[in-house]
Amino acid sequence: MGNKLPNQQSDSDVRRRRGIYLLPNLLTTAALSCGFFSITSSINERYENAAIAIIFAIVLDGLDGRVARLTNTQSDFGAQYDSMADVVSFAVAPAILMYTWALAPLGKLGWIAAFIHMAGGALRLARFNVQLEVEDKRYFQGLPSPAAGAILACLVWVLIEFDLDYNWLPYATLILTACTGILMVSNLRYYSFKDIDLRGRVPFIVACGVMLAFSIIFAHPPLTLFLLFLGYACSGPLHTILMIHKKRNSRIDTDQ
Repeated sequence: MGNKLPNQQSDSDVRRRRGIYLLPNLLTTAALSCGFFSITSSINERYENAAIAIIFAIVLDGLDGRVARLTNTQSDFGAQYDSMADVVSFAVAPAILMYTWALAPLGKLGWIAAFIHMAGGALRLARFNVQLEVEDKRYFQGLPSPAAGAILACLVWVLIEFDLDYNWLPYATLILTACTGILMVSNLRYYSFKDIDLRGRVPFIVACGVMLAFSIIFAHPPLTLFLLFLGYACSGPLHTILMIHKKRNSRIDTDQ
């Protein structure tokens, strides 16, 4: 009587399966709260706080996946929750930040540019979830939404820090905001850095390079982060051009 059939489950097994892992989802919730804080800060015209909140969301978004893999607490719920949090933090929050900060004077054009970024982020994450099992883990298809959101957030942060003249700002922001949205839904390939083994041994020179990189970033975080994320955004088109050039040369060699 005390034995149960193989296909029978106790109430405790069902409850355990219905539960969620606390630590990675707690980090995802923290990232989501940063996105919401950014939105409310933009509405209240605290633009620098809004931009920095998006950067914090990026850090937390990177940590939740790493923690889930290291602690073997990955779940379908966590993956879907992370995507919804990313839509808020890297699609909605940057779009609202750019619209309230610079695009509103442009009227419908500004609204359209902000919407392109927001819709591009949502579509990018939906496509990522659908292709999760089939895509090449070494590359992302389209600009990742955290990088797209970081470009816009760091732009705001840089210009506020340097207190630059804003006469040209709405038009430059219009182009950049629309471009980030388009890059997210493009077929350009971006290196994912997922094949880097953080637990393995590295040469001492690599450790020195990492320390140098951190010192450069901390010397002026807004500018260095903006240049890093902008360079990453440009790496997709550059990689595509190099691949086309390589294929063209291989065809010429084959014909000869």
